[in-house]
Amino acid sequence: MPIRVQTQDFDLTTEIAQLRRGNSRVGAIVTFVGTVRDINDGASVAEMELEHYPGMTEKALTEIVAQARARWDIFDALVIHRTGSLKPMDQIVLVAVIAAHRGEAFSACEFIIDYLKTEAPFWKKEQTSQGGRWVDARLKDDAALGKWQPGKADIPDNRGGK
Repeated sequence: MPIRVQTQDFDLTTEIAQLRRGNSRVGAIVTFVGTVRDINDGASVAEMELEHYPGMTEKALTEIVAQARARWDIFDALVIHRTGSLKPMDQIVLVAVIAAHRGEAFSACEFIIDYLKTEAPFWKKEQTSQGGRWVDARLKDDAALGKWQPGKADIPDNRGGK
């Protein structure tokens, strides 16, 4: 379960090659790469500053991936999240999941990113032409998280759960 919080950029091809190295059982690799947009909530974004709480952040990410591994039959998952000053088009986050089959890999990847967006202790501040502003949690992110919680939606996992 590789988890990294770092300031430096990452190379998708290199990271995927390392994640699946030597595992001939891998039949599916699903990735999500989040990037900085140049416009958010109607304002031009010149820069985004990402902060985190060292130690707490890695623990939260590890727990999110552990939950995905318990829920779906995946071989491994990788989460890399950047911090510091980022410009539009910079990569922010990589979530990659390897599994024997695509269904488990897609579900686990979506679950990880949904939980990461709402549960991981990161703080984002955008620099716009109107000045700096903190990025608040979005209702749609909370709604996306709800589909993974018991009683919130009827989405079965590969082990017959909901």
